[in-house]
Amino acid sequence: MMGKKAAAGALHLLTAREVMAAPPGNHVDGGGLLLAVRKDADTGRVSRSWVYRYTVATTGRRREMGLGPALADSIKTAGEGMRLARDLAAQHRELVRRGLDPLAERDKRRDAERLADAQQTQLVARLQAEQARTLARVARDYHGRVIEPTRTTKHAAQWIASLENHIAPEVWHAPVDSITPPALLSALLKVRPHERARNLKGDRVPETLRRIRQRLDSIFEDAMFHGHATSNPAAAIRRKMREEAPAKEAGSLAASAYTEAPAVVLRLRSWPGTAARCFEFAILTVARTSEALTAEWSEFDLTAGTWLVPGAKMKAGEDHLVYLSARALEVVKGQAGQHARWVFPSAWKADATMSNMAMLTLRDRMGLKGRTTVHGLCRATFSTWANETGAARPDVIEACLAHQEGDRVRKAYMRAQFNAERRAVLSAWSDYLARPALALVAA
Repeated sequence: MMGKKAAAGALHLLTAREVMAAPPGNHVDGGGLLLAVRKDADTGRVSRSWVYRYTVATTGRRREMGLGPALADSIKTAGEGMRLARDLAAQHRELVRRGLDPLAERDKRRDAERLADAQQTQLVARLQAEQARTLARVARDYHGRVIEPTRTTKHAAQWIASLENHIAPEVWHAPVDSITPPALLSALLKVRPHERARNLKGDRVPETLRRIRQRLDSIFEDAMFHGHATSNPAAAIRRKMREEAPAKEAGSLAASAYTEAPAVVLRLRSWPGTAARCFEFAILTVARTSEALTAEWSEFDLTAGTWLVPGAKMKAGEDHLVYLSARALEVVKGQAGQHARWVFPSAWKADATMSNMAMLTLRDRMGLKGRTTVHGLCRATFSTWANETGAARPDVIEACLAHQEGDRVRKAYMRAQFNAERRAVLSAWSDYLARPALALVAA
């Protein structure tokens, strides 16, 4: 102790000058605090540090705790460093008095600080991610992962463009989890009002808006699955879109009387070309024009006599199974060898389907312009025939037409129970269209 003899329990035994001049060794300051001076044998460098020694009350274990370097540049710095060391030693003595281990407590504190820092870092990162996770970013991510790998290049481009071009910026660039159903509904009801003027079906919600809502539904559902959103506002506004959309002038799609359909089909069968085959196939399967035009070989099970139209091509966005009559199956098999992918390929463009103009042109050449639309002949004529002749129950007819059922319970029942009836009514429709007497009378 540099020539001093410390009384029991004495404190603050060293002076600032003694700290500066202390030779190598341990120099007691009292109360467990000591100045440790070390000289490196190789370099001759002298280092000074403060050390607190204590005994753990619960275990009797003797421990040393470093309190930092002992400054010795000047009397002032040596004095300030010594006072700091004494304050720390006093805090640790209090812990020992309470039966705690200062080293263990320090480790706990450091662990808690590291945990707090990590949590703060995670919180900041999460907040930044949430701010960056806008509807636009989430939609483009979903488009890249799900839509692009499963759609044609053209359809994938149209899919994302319909959202980018129609959704207002204040919603499109908002955090995906902040978008409420009222805000989304308000934005969608402002989409291109002139679309409604061209809505010939008299639907309260035109096709453009319906498709946008369906696509948003898929995006929000995916966002919920990945924890980026807690709700699906696109699903919540489905009914409200119909309720709040302004009324539109009702119209109708012209359709031939079903008594004329056999004559039309008889003429189609004698007409050459892929357009005639596609037209007849659409009539036989009561398919929408786009579904028939884009039919792919991978969608058909020729052994089972079925055609599975994927949800991406369906108006309701759900897979639709069509049961092929013998004649419909014959039409499909007759197209074999024309194209590796498309059942009804274009005759003018490589690796492409026909355009809907092909069937419109054929309709006009057959003298049916003004008397029927392609869509009306393929679907409305069948519906009128089936309902008026009692060929099937109304629910079965609606299922054949793939009309969306709003009641989920009835929808599940239809899927489970109507398969045989759907096959039967489409077969009966094909037989009706092939009846020569009717065709000749109508002609």
